[in-house]
Amino acid sequence: MSDAVTGPGGERFIEVGRGAQARRIAVLREEGEPGRCGILWLSGFKSDMAGTKAEELAAWARATGHAMTRLDYSGHGLSGGAFEDGTISLWAEEAVAVHAAFCREPTIVVGSSMGGWIALLLARALLAKGAGAAPLAGMVLIAPAPDFTEELMWKHEFTDEIRETILREGRYERPSEYDDSPYVITRALIEDGRENLLLGGAVETGCPVTILQGQRDDAVPWQHALRLTECLALDDVVLTLVKDGDHRLSRPEDLDRLLDAVALRAEAAELHMG
Repeated sequence: MSDAVTGPGGERFIEVGRGAQARRIAVLREEGEPGRCGILWLSGFKSDMAGTKAEELAAWARATGHAMTRLDYSGHGLSGGAFEDGTISLWAEEAVAVHAAFCREPTIVVGSSMGGWIALLLARALLAKGAGAAPLAGMVLIAPAPDFTEELMWKHEFTDEIRETILREGRYERPSEYDDSPYVITRALIEDGRENLLLGGAVETGCPVTILQGQRDDAVPWQHALRLTECLALDDVVLTLVKDGDHRLSRPEDLDRLLDAVALRAEAAELHMG
């Protein structure tokens, strides 16, 4: 990873990886007040750091004196690289690198959809590192989608014909209701996802976890959140099911619920810091 440089919009860029896998990753970092924990935002699949939830969270952090860090994964937003070259391992590596470079204070990591999977992989990486890294003080996951490439796509969404196309051609153009252009799902993404599966056993984060999940989510079923909760047997977990909530959870009442959840986790963390 190279040192950060600053872009025209205040974003900073760091290089993650080496050789053919080097990626230029865009980061926005706003400093906070001493004694406050920081917030790290991890976006979802094909989403960027300028989305509604990220912007609302950044405004809250700014108003309350919390540091805020967010990034675009490679192939997303302002970062370099092609989306089709991305994998869960690469995007998790980028989150770990950004955390190491920017998050100096105890941090509440907030992950949306795929960002929930990345958050859990970040926690695993930090636990493996042990002392030296800024600890995770809490986690808030919005419609978390660990293992989605296997459990939600490969096993349930994809037909035999789609699976054969991916195996034969190495890619499948998946229509999206959230984007005008299709998502390209590659064989590399599917196979790499299998190297990062979490739901087959205990998942440890080392911090308390809050999960917000809509029961009308047509992308990540609410039962998926229940399964994750069962795997988080070693952690303090609060699961909130929003009866009429969709996948985005971006209505005003959903955003209020998100900010309240982050505020509660931050307050609890800061009591320990003090």
